[in-house]
Amino acid sequence: MSYQTVNPYTGELVASYAFATEQEIDATIEKAHEAFLSWRTTGSGDRSKILTRAAELLRADKRAFAEVLTLEMGKITAEAEAEVELSAEILDYFAARGAGFLADEPLAVKDPGEGTVTIVHEPLGVIYTIEPWNFPYYQVIRVAAAQILAGNTIVLKHAENVPAAALAMQQLFDDAGLPAGVFNNLFAPVSATEHILAHPLVRGVALTGSERAGTAVGAAAGKNLKKSTLELGGADAFIVLDDADIDKTVTWAVFGRHWNAGQVCVSAKRLIIADPVYDEFMEKYRAGVAALQAGDPRDPATQLAPLSTQKAADNLAAEVAEAIDHGATAETLGRPVPAQGAFFQPMILSDVTPDNPAFQTEFFGPVSMVFRVADEDEAVAVANASRYGLGGSVFSRDTARGERVARRIEAGMVFVNHPTAVKADIPFGGVKVSGYGNELTEFGIREFVTNKVIDVVDINAPF
Repeated sequence: MSYQTVNPYTGELVASYAFATEQEIDATIEKAHEAFLSWRTTGSGDRSKILTRAAELLRADKRAFAEVLTLEMGKITAEAEAEVELSAEILDYFAARGAGFLADEPLAVKDPGEGTVTIVHEPLGVIYTIEPWNFPYYQVIRVAAAQILAGNTIVLKHAENVPAAALAMQQLFDDAGLPAGVFNNLFAPVSATEHILAHPLVRGVALTGSERAGTAVGAAAGKNLKKSTLELGGADAFIVLDDADIDKTVTWAVFGRHWNAGQVCVSAKRLIIADPVYDEFMEKYRAGVAALQAGDPRDPATQLAPLSTQKAADNLAAEVAEAIDHGATAETLGRPVPAQGAFFQPMILSDVTPDNPAFQTEFFGPVSMVFRVADEDEAVAVANASRYGLGGSVFSRDTARGERVARRIEAGMVFVNHPTAVKADIPFGGVKVSGYGNELTEFGIREFVTNKVIDVVDINAPF
């Protein structure tokens, strides 16, 4: 086995890269630690300049960066370019605001004899980051931008089907002037995770991936007493209340479920629709999905890309078959997708009961589960019955009502009148089996810093 670039539209094997050996892994970690010893003392202004330069490089060559995403995981060109821009925005965000999040904080104490207390935020060291293939730049940048600005160094294990994207990230930071060893791409096999997290110079791990991966990495991190953040899967509820603007809500639903070919952790996977508007919503939703044009991801007319790999399409088909075997009703939509490429026919699953495995499945592709509910109380109950708790959305003309319902949803992020979004200036994180910890904003940058107490006391003062 190896890291491989395979075009999911043509099936062509483009390039292969051998797994790193244990000796190469240890050498990379040691290199990252050596870089940390000087990087942690580098001024925040100098760190910020490098992030700003990286953002400039992304924008200056946006199409070339985007083409890597289209080649490796089939992302349509417009979405690929949007990911490049989002990555640049995150770099700019931390360049402008990161130092402020880490500024020293005086702490008021009860007794003057306790001295002058200051909280300082110090980097931990080498952070191992394990990232997925569905957003090969954004997922890397949302951790790396924050932690590089904080003074940490990064060892990246990217997904095994996006090595060119991993190399592009390495080249980006090298070209931006980041000192050698601060950001390190490593083609490590999954089997090396235990060894890496046991290494004494690795101080933390940030994973974005599946629940299964999170369970394994969280266990290894705990065993080795390493700080961890886990951003795992989601089965976001998309709640349509009886007073929603149906036309606009349908437009968001079609987009929210099918962008990136439905391969999004915060995709609108479960459509929960109030009975009074169910029929109208579903008629228009079917029409909207059926109109999506599947094809070559490089063609500007394409709206629905192939899945990232044929294996992903096969796994999704198996999950749908299991759902049907347990009583779900499947309805395919639209013209047949192309026979060439790892495409999956858009479909709706209804009649999914709580005892059906599909009820707790994250369908990573253009499969929509739909639930007809009597009222908002039942909508909340169905939404919260999921094991997942990443994001969600509520649609209502009454925004105050929408917010009240949003507060009842068990999730890390809930949007009113918009599908769950990813933005540079909004924190990202979930609850339940969707993981723990945050990325982005001040919450993300402080995940891998020590909130250190400095207490200066007069030698003659009573304590």
